[in-house]
Amino acid sequence: MNWKDKKVLVTGAGGFIASHLVERLVSEGADVRAFVRYNSRNDYGMLKLISSDAFSKIEIIQGDLRDNEAVRNAVKGVDTVFHLGALIAIPYSYVNPREVVDVNIMGTLNVLMAARDFGTRRVVHTSTSEVYGTAQYVPIDEKHPLQGQSPYSASKIGADRIAESFYRSFEVPVVTLRPFNTYGPRQSARAVIPTIITQALTRDEVKLGSLDPSRDFTFVHDTANGFLKVAEAENVLGEEVNLGNDNTIRIGDLANKIFEIIGKTPNVSLDPQRIRPNKSEVMKLWASNQKAKSLIGWEPRISLDEGLALTIEWISKHLDLYRPDEYTV
Repeated sequence: MNWKDKKVLVTGAGGFIASHLVERLVSEGADVRAFVRYNSRNDYGMLKLISSDAFSKIEIIQGDLRDNEAVRNAVKGVDTVFHLGALIAIPYSYVNPREVVDVNIMGTLNVLMAARDFGTRRVVHTSTSEVYGTAQYVPIDEKHPLQGQSPYSASKIGADRIAESFYRSFEVPVVTLRPFNTYGPRQSARAVIPTIITQALTRDEVKLGSLDPSRDFTFVHDTANGFLKVAEAENVLGEEVNLGNDNTIRIGDLANKIFEIIGKTPNVSLDPQRIRPNKSEVMKLWASNQKAKSLIGWEPRISLDEGLALTIEWISKHLDLYRPDEYTV
C-alpha cells in the first residue's frame, strides 16, 4: 500500500509506541492526524521527542477519548484509524479502575462508532498480551483463553470484544493487533526495561518487583512495522493478531543481560510496592507469531541484545526525562 497523502488518525499519539508509529507514517508520506489527551500545559507527550521535521508535518488534535464529539471530529475524513489511545499502567488500574475501564472501553466504543458512521476504510485496534493472563500453554496463540488478571487487562478484553462486535454486527473494517511487551527509546519508567536501565545507569542498587515472571519483548520499530503491515493486508478484517518474538525471558535474567551490556553489576533488591497482588501477577507471556507471519508477512528483525543496546544508548542521552529514585505507577 502506498501511504503517500493517505489521511490517517493515530489515537494516543503522545504515547510510546504511537509516537514511533506517527514518525514512521510521516516518513511513508502519510497525512497524519495525531489525537492526544488535552492538558493545560500543551504537553504532547512523546511527540515532543520525534524529529522536528516529522513534528512539523502532523496535525495535532487535543481531546479525550471519552468525548464522543471530539472523537468524531478526529475520525471524520480519514482513511485509516490506528487506535492506540488507552490508559495502560497496570498499577494505576489498581488505584483507579473506574477511570481505566471508562477510557479503554468507552473510548474504543466512540472510535468504532465514528468509524462506522464515516465509512473508515480500516480500523487497527490495539490490544495487549495482558489479556491472556498467565500462559496456560506456550507459545500463546490467538486461541488462548482470555483472563482478566488486572482491571487494566479486563478493560482491554472488553475493548477487544467491543471491536469484535462492531465487525460482526456492523461490518466495521476492524482488525485487532495484540503486541506483547514492546520496548525501546522513549518508553516511560512505568515499564520494566527503562526502570532497570535508568537505575543501573545512575545507582548502585536496582529496585524491582518480582524477578520470576517472564515476558516476550519486541523492539518498538518492529512493533510499528506490524501496525503498518496489518493496516495494509488483505483478509485480516475481524482477526486478532499477536506481535511477539516467539521467545521469553525471566525478568531477573533480563536485568542481568542489561547489566552486562552496561558493564555494571548493581545490587538488586525487591521493592514490595512494585509487586502485583499474587493472583493478579502474570507469570509467563510467550507469543506465537505464526499468524502474523502467515497473515501479514510480519516477523521481528531486531534481536533483544541489539534492541537493548539501542535503548540503553538512547536513555543514557535522555536521563533528564527520568526519575530513577521514584517508583512510577
